[in-house]
Amino acid sequence: MKKFLILSLILITMAGSAYAKTIKVTVNGMVCAFCVTGIEKTFKKQPAVSDIKVDLDNKLVTVTTSDKKDLDDATIKKLITDAGYTVTDIKREK
Repeated sequence: MKKFLILSLILITMAGSAYAKTIKVTVNGMVCAFCVTGIEKTFKKQPAVSDIKVDLDNKLVTVTTSDKKDLDDATIKKLITDAGYTVTDIKREK
């Protein structure tokens, strides 16, 4: 019984963190603070996004999704492209 409880707690803990994902998107064309603000506003409107960080120097957009939600690569590319930029790479982390 004790092993079952410990295993259950481990699985519950893992399940909670397994859904939140970090997506790192390399973007070409960002050159100023206005670019950063525009991308931040675009992604903050998405219900799946819990946090967004834009690193202008490294041309990197880091998106953290909400629990049990995700953004597919096509949606990410469309949001970036519609904002006037080009996606060069998308990497996902848990």
